[in-house]
Amino acid sequence: MGPRRINRINTGYRLLIVGLLAGAWLLGATGSGAARSAPNSFADLVELLTPAVVNIATSFQPEAQDQESPFGELPPGTPHEEFYEFFNRRGNGPSQPITSLGSGFIVHPDGLVVTNNHVIADADEITVVLNDNTRLKAEILGRDPKTDLALLKIDNGESLPYVEFGDSDAARVGDWVIAIGNPFGLGQSVSSGIVSALGRTGLGIESYENFIQTDASINPGNSGGALVNLKGKLVGINTAIIAPGGGNIGIGFAIPINMARQIMDQIIEHGEVRRGRIGVQIQDLTPELAEEFSVRQDDGALVTQVMPDSPAAAAELNAGDVIISVNDKEVHSGADLRTFIGLLRVGSRVKLRVVRDGLEIGITLEVGEIKEVQAASGSDVPKLKGAAFGTIPQSSPFYGRVKGVYVVSVVADSPAWQSGLRDQDVITSVNRKPVTNPGELMAASSQAGGSLLLNIIRGDGSLFILIR
Repeated sequence: MGPRRINRINTGYRLLIVGLLAGAWLLGATGSGAARSAPNSFADLVELLTPAVVNIATSFQPEAQDQESPFGELPPGTPHEEFYEFFNRRGNGPSQPITSLGSGFIVHPDGLVVTNNHVIADADEITVVLNDNTRLKAEILGRDPKTDLALLKIDNGESLPYVEFGDSDAARVGDWVIAIGNPFGLGQSVSSGIVSALGRTGLGIESYENFIQTDASINPGNSGGALVNLKGKLVGINTAIIAPGGGNIGIGFAIPINMARQIMDQIIEHGEVRRGRIGVQIQDLTPELAEEFSVRQDDGALVTQVMPDSPAAAAELNAGDVIISVNDKEVHSGADLRTFIGLLRVGSRVKLRVVRDGLEIGITLEVGEIKEVQAASGSDVPKLKGAAFGTIPQSSPFYGRVKGVYVVSVVADSPAWQSGLRDQDVITSVNRKPVTNPGELMAASSQAGGSLLLNIIRGDGSLFILIR
């Protein structure tokens, strides 16, 4: 069996990554515990829902890439001149646009459309295709790459059909769900399955994860499609799959609609998402640490450090405290805590249940704001081209502990990538000279006449990278 691979799901000539959560015919359970059979048909429900589910087509014009002639600088009239001209025209001519397809759904009669961010990322033009094949240009109201959500706006001068929100917190393992989307660009398709698991985190798909898992026959093109319950209410947004070797094994993931609504509300109000923070560094609680800290349960978020002048410090949260719930939602890991806090509005009050010295106590504090990294491009230094740098963000485990420059992003196959730099690295020195901000990094790198020797902190270790 090959290694596990987690894919986003979106089609196109450039990417083939998307997800439709659909599935096998299985029996759920009623509240009384009695078995219930599958519905005779989903047809009435599907007929009600499909007008509100849309196809999304995007196009993106890549920059033209100059290509050198394999024959060098040939003067006119020399052998192979015709090939030389062919390569010149090919290299300097306009590149062809790249297209991709995905799914989305209307959530308001005024034309608000929800989809995945990766469906519309880098798009120069977005077209929403309604169920009756009406094609409408869409504008981006806002997007949030950290949860892979985007909110679009379309307008055809009429009130549009829409899908009503459900309550994903009320979803239960074994509940029937229906997924609607646009596989392979063929047009709308419907499939059914059950909720296989709830609260899936730590998958490394997104920065903030709390997925609904469902059994699924996955087809490229369904990313951003609707996952609904038997009442016809939205419970999730189809987003990703696990696919060893690229094949479907029936494990798909959807963003819970309650989580999506929090993001949507902030985009509508602010045009962006303002992340919350309380100012702690954390790690997962293990059974061994639980015994050491006199905690009866063996999961939770162990506070390892409290930042000065933070909401946690003001509320007298201490290193060694174990956070077991946020606003009555159980915290099983550090990822749970990060997601729950990161989705709260800045300024809101949050109630924590904390175990300290074997006793469970309640702590209430006000959520602060995560200040986003101010990025600087490495394009002025050829050896660092393709990377963006910033100050260490408060969401990083190195915030307040390390002085250095944060690698915000690295474009795959760029010079910086080929040199070994990766997202979330922290550069502490250049040619043995300490750097603490992007300006110092750029200055030290520009002044270096030859090689760059970077001292890097990555994960739990450190290394040197020599860039010649």
